[in-house]
Amino acid sequence: MPMPADDVTTFEGKKPWDITVKERALFSIIVMAGAFMAILDTTVVDVIVPKLTGPLATDMYGVQWIITSYMVAAAIALLITEYLIKRLGAKSVFLLGVALFTVASFFCGISNSLEEIIIFRILQGVGEALIMVTSHIMIFSYFPPHQQGLAMGIFGLGVSFAPALGPTIGGYLTEYYNWRMVFFINVPVGVLLVLSGILYLPKEQMFEKLKFNFVSFFLLSFATISLLIMLSRGQQLGWFNSIEIGVLLFATLIGFTLYALFELNSQHTLIDFSLFRNPHFTNGIMIYFFILGFSMYQYFYLLPIYYEHIKMLPTLDAGIAVFAFAVFIGVFSPVAGILSDKIGAPKTVAIAAIFYVGTSLLFLPTLNYYTPLVQAMLLTIPFGIGMGLFFAPVTVMILQNAPAHKGELAIVLMDYFRFVGGSFGTALATNNMEYFKNMHFQYMQELQNFEYVSYYLEHLKESLNLSLEQIKAIFGNYEMFMSYNYGFYNTFMHAGYWGILGSLFVVLLFVTKPKKETSAS
Repeated sequence: MPMPADDVTTFEGKKPWDITVKERALFSIIVMAGAFMAILDTTVVDVIVPKLTGPLATDMYGVQWIITSYMVAAAIALLITEYLIKRLGAKSVFLLGVALFTVASFFCGISNSLEEIIIFRILQGVGEALIMVTSHIMIFSYFPPHQQGLAMGIFGLGVSFAPALGPTIGGYLTEYYNWRMVFFINVPVGVLLVLSGILYLPKEQMFEKLKFNFVSFFLLSFATISLLIMLSRGQQLGWFNSIEIGVLLFATLIGFTLYALFELNSQHTLIDFSLFRNPHFTNGIMIYFFILGFSMYQYFYLLPIYYEHIKMLPTLDAGIAVFAFAVFIGVFSPVAGILSDKIGAPKTVAIAAIFYVGTSLLFLPTLNYYTPLVQAMLLTIPFGIGMGLFFAPVTVMILQNAPAHKGELAIVLMDYFRFVGGSFGTALATNNMEYFKNMHFQYMQELQNFEYVSYYLEHLKESLNLSLEQIKAIFGNYEMFMSYNYGFYNTFMHAGYWGILGSLFVVLLFVTKPKKETSAS
């Protein structure tokens, strides 16, 4: 398997895995703690987002940007991470990412408006991008080639268990302290990691000095942001009935077109597209994009909202309910790594796809207000198993089908497509929730017998000794709640459809063969 660490040496001229067992354990703990903190923050924030509409004086369209802005910033920052690693070394970039993430967390915690928190979430996202790529590279560099499967298991367990623990921690901190503690808790951890990293992590030799294509970087960033804003505001503004949406679509097309033209005529491209000549690499990236990005991130976003807004659970209870399925992600990630070694990554990905698509289409859409809580939690467990089976085999497959000297770029592309897909998925989930809520509300209005409803409301007015206006407001809120409840069925189904699209690339794994010349020897 090609590993990013293959061309790295320390200042003493040794390979980075030429260390003692104690040093390997210490280095791995520091690096994994940084990755764990960054990923944990993603799902910690997911569970508090429904609670922020009041404190930040906004609606669900507004608070979704707390998540979306973070992921887009991380995706864009990933594009410059390889360049920074080559110039400064993985250790320096890792510590820079942890420091930036820590400072941004503090300012998120003291923010008093939606605009402020979005700005600092963007900085957090940049910090996570630097942390994730470098931690991935560094953890593998501490293990010799014959133990890189073990390194994959350690990394996979850490990054998959963090999302499992996040909702519970977020729920606990919000319930017993304050939503701001979700951000403040990162500060002491981040300071400790920076100090530990400076003191203990080995500094590798500088990598080669690359020339960075800033024009392509700007154009691709511009196109990505324009596309995301269009997706996010489309439903709210009425799609192409809005001039703003038309302008955003034009900006997106122009951005991607100019980016493609500059890349084709540049000697120093931002992305080496020759990697995509290997069909297994391409299929792996597309699986990341559609299943782990578009589809899974929708469920991570939707399930806390379901438990809090439909089941009306306190934030801590909602976090515990999410933990019921999320813990299986952490449990089955190392299992997936073992299966990949035993039967191969493509077959393991196929098993994961069957689990994931089956449960996302058959089980999750049945969740509604009337579903008993225990039953809802049990129905999500097979879904968590399917999610847990994906990470390790897809990562193994992508790295196996990238040249050794392109390992860093493979990781960057992998995380870039996951973050961009996740950003789009979160925006689509919000749009779908609003669209299907309004659709069911309209259906209920059309099916109502207005004479009977008027009689019923008059009866309630007399029984409850309230004014007719108060009764109508109560009934209107009930109608809106039930339309929201029924809208979740359609929203869950549409998230599953993206899983089906991603599964087409799983099928292609068995139709196409990887090119041997890009595989590691």
